[in-house]
Amino acid sequence: MHTGLKITAFAAAVAATFGTAYGVGAGVAPVTAEDRPAPRHGHEEERKEATPDGGHGEHGGATAPASDVTPGGLQVSERGHTLDLEKDRLAGRTGEIRFTVRKDSTGKPLTSYKKEHGKELHLIVASQDLTAYRHLHPVRATDGTWSTPVSLPKAGDYRVFADFTPRGEKEGLTLGANLGVAGAYAPAPLPEHATTAKVTDGYEVKVDGELKAGRASELTLSVAKDGKPVTDLEPYLGAYGHLVALRSGDLAYLHVHPHEGRPGPEVSFTATAPSAGTYRLFLDFKHDGEVRTAAFTVHAA
Repeated sequence: MHTGLKITAFAAAVAATFGTAYGVGAGVAPVTAEDRPAPRHGHEEERKEATPDGGHGEHGGATAPASDVTPGGLQVSERGHTLDLEKDRLAGRTGEIRFTVRKDSTGKPLTSYKKEHGKELHLIVASQDLTAYRHLHPVRATDGTWSTPVSLPKAGDYRVFADFTPRGEKEGLTLGANLGVAGAYAPAPLPEHATTAKVTDGYEVKVDGELKAGRASELTLSVAKDGKPVTDLEPYLGAYGHLVALRSGDLAYLHVHPHEGRPGPEVSFTATAPSAGTYRLFLDFKHDGEVRTAAFTVHAA
């Protein structure tokens, strides 16, 4: 996945931005260890790094000024493609999201995608207050319509991000659209900055390193269970960890992958924030057959 917050673990040079998350991994589509996809090209040149399967699933390198590139997920249309939600409002917290990616030149749905990290398209759903997060993998029908069930924790305003690469193109796209969920809504305050996130079933993730605006820095996330380092993380979509980041305020988006192929306890990323401000990071990792999500609020100075 790619674009957005400008984390240079995405490819070699582009400012990107981040978004939200719901720190428990509910709604994250389970994936088998056989899913060993090739690395995804973001809105930057790709830096090759080893993935768990010996491939090159990591991105990074020098970054360009944030002003040079529009962060991912802020636009519903880009580079000749438009994200078209069938409904922009759900009647309740449980429902189905249906959409197409249309080619602006013909108005017809895109039906030819490049498979990235084992999937043709990755779908992220995040609440506008950055306290709810879902990483989904919808199914595409032959007519180009995508669909996926979704269960969200509360009513309110959400942002939907479609992360994909049209076949024949080198760079991926992240398109975004608003989604409303009917019901009483009270926005929650953004969680306070913290370097440790507690996850279900005794898991705890710590983040080391500082996010910096305008220049690359390394973030290392360490996974433990019941106080003991986890050294046997399982491959999830061809890597031992996936990071999604959203910028507080506009929910600019970026997805990156780890530098190294070691199965824990540490998973490292190179990141460049496009601006000073507050960001929400979400780390997906797989252990004991289940995908879990750790969420952090961090500040870029």
